[in-house]
Amino acid sequence: MRYDYLFKGALVADGSGAPERRADVGVIGERIAAVAAELDGDAGQRIDCAGLVLAPGFIDVHTHDDLAVIRRPDYLEKTSQGVTSIIVGNCGLSAVGAVLGDEVPAPINLLGELEDFRYPDLASYRAAIEAARPSVNVATLIGHTTLRHRCLASQQGPADEAGIAAMREHLILALEQGALGLSTGLSYDSAAQASTEEVCRLAAPLAEYQGVYATHMRTEYDGVLEAMEEAFLIGRSAKVPVQISHHKCAGLKNWGRSVETLALIDARRLEQDISLDCYPYRAGSSNLDPGQVTADYDILITWSAPHPEMAGKTLQQIAGLWACDIHQAAARLLPAGAIYFQMHEDDVRRILSHPAAMVGSDGLPCDPNPHPRLWGTFPRVLGHYSRDLQLFPLSTAVHKMTGLPARRFALRDRGLIRPGYFADLVLFDYQRIDDVASFQQPRQAAAGIERVFVNGVQTYADRRLSGFRAGRFLSRSRQAS
Repeated sequence: MRYDYLFKGALVADGSGAPERRADVGVIGERIAAVAAELDGDAGQRIDCAGLVLAPGFIDVHTHDDLAVIRRPDYLEKTSQGVTSIIVGNCGLSAVGAVLGDEVPAPINLLGELEDFRYPDLASYRAAIEAARPSVNVATLIGHTTLRHRCLASQQGPADEAGIAAMREHLILALEQGALGLSTGLSYDSAAQASTEEVCRLAAPLAEYQGVYATHMRTEYDGVLEAMEEAFLIGRSAKVPVQISHHKCAGLKNWGRSVETLALIDARRLEQDISLDCYPYRAGSSNLDPGQVTADYDILITWSAPHPEMAGKTLQQIAGLWACDIHQAAARLLPAGAIYFQMHEDDVRRILSHPAAMVGSDGLPCDPNPHPRLWGTFPRVLGHYSRDLQLFPLSTAVHKMTGLPARRFALRDRGLIRPGYFADLVLFDYQRIDDVASFQQPRQAAAGIERVFVNGVQTYADRRLSGFRAGRFLSRSRQAS
């Protein structure tokens, strides 16, 4: 047999969670053709994998890359860390379905500029992805906030009958065209007035299309348990799986409460299908919100429209320079972006270790000084948490990034190294892999990533893009019942 690529002597972490094993892997075209202890045959390129790990390409389940991946299809931020597929449309914010007026309202403005929103339906977005042919595969959820802005005259108050009917119509069309499910961002002002009933009724069509309900819950602070119960209620009402987005216990008073939140997840998982994602940092990032300003922990300003010179300083430092308190400083900085050091490291580790937890970067590519998670999430899990801290073995780390998310979001023939699966692959040095990106210098590619393949095409090698891209749009696979 002649292979296009033959990986020899790799330590294969196949994405299933099973212990890694020494094996050869042969690729023909866009698929894995064979996996065996020893493969013979000719190859267009024979790759010596001695001392290296071969894993399925990482699947970033929580991104806001909807528009960035079209504007910049050479998407180095993700490809350089071994990501081969991304899921967009999270937190209630999707480029798909957005029909805007003269400006981009917050928080949809996290995705891009007004001229970038050109996709009233999923078919037009899919066409744009296929035309751009990015360096990663792309799948999308449909955002509740996006639908609210399209279908409701006002975001203040729950949707009326006509509004719910209009939102459902657009959601169903997107599901028919291949969307993964519905996402909400109920903590944002533009969705905070939505009632639980509104979301339940909007989510009702998901079951027919085997969709997922993913939620940035109503709060991750003091009322986190109640917010979780609301999410689980919506999932039971719609009879669909629930994905808790970027699960955390935020705010000083809630540090340590992951013991409670994970216990609640475990209890409810006995009754319904629940999973979660998280990022491997104790800081989150979003727009600067005056309601979240506190002296309990550092808040790093990443950009400010009226005061761009303050980017890279903490709110406390800025308040000192201006001889005012932090609340006054925040008001002067708006609109602005911020990184909030709002979590405790013990909670981060506990959540990341949970068997239902998968990895999502939640990076903001439009931020001029982004959180380092945009560039470093997956190498950080492998290097810092798995290898250095030994929080979990290599096989578990890879499973959280590959097989587990592929199964959750029904990405057919992806997430595992198996014959017949797509050749989305990452070759890395487990002893050297590290997140290099920092909070002060976030735009840095990871160390230890040797090669990345997307649909059988080598996309990244020798710490640079190859010049070849093979990403495509991924639809949710509907499983036979």
